[in-house]
Amino acid sequence: MLGIVDGRVLGCLLEKERTTPDQYPLTLNALLLACNQSTNREPVMNVEVHEVDASITSMKSAGLVRIVHPSHGRSVTRFRQVADEHFRWTPEQASLMSVLLVRGPQTVAELKARSERLHTFASLDQVDGTLQSLATGDEPFAVRLERQSGHKELRWQQLLAVEAVPGPARHAPSISVTDPLHDRVAQLESRVERLEAALGDLLA
Repeated sequence: MLGIVDGRVLGCLLEKERTTPDQYPLTLNALLLACNQSTNREPVMNVEVHEVDASITSMKSAGLVRIVHPSHGRSVTRFRQVADEHFRWTPEQASLMSVLLVRGPQTVAELKARSERLHTFASLDQVDGTLQSLATGDEPFAVRLERQSGHKELRWQQLLAVEAVPGPARHAPSISVTDPLHDRVAQLESRVERLEAALGDLLA
């Protein structure tokens, strides 16, 4: 199992590959900013650059991350994930793993809403089916949690990395995919995320 920082780093690489392809692969500084984003993260973390660097080294040895050396006009080293190739995840599986890694345990409805920028699922049943596929096999990557007090819906959790904040206290409330306010918030989060990624690239 990966560590807490590993999970955040890998989740960010999976996410940015799909949401900001123009800035991907990521520089170390851009990856640090992605890990410490104040939006689309649960919990918000304050990871240090040496922790990200150590995580990259560790996951490179495990065959989950690759280093992209400067070329074609780029003057800094960048990093990309190959976990989807290593584990043979489908695009649907990789998208859900990304959201689970950066936002912790979530309901099927939350996962569908929050993965829209990474992969469009036609229905909740398709999300549930993808989660079921991640939960089966010799090496399960996700598990459906027992129903918790105060929650009507079951949540799913990834099993690849240690969860940053275990327990129900930091869990986000259930979100309806038809909630117009949530749609607006998701659009604003996406805009902030693109700006943060572009800023990270400029600072690098």
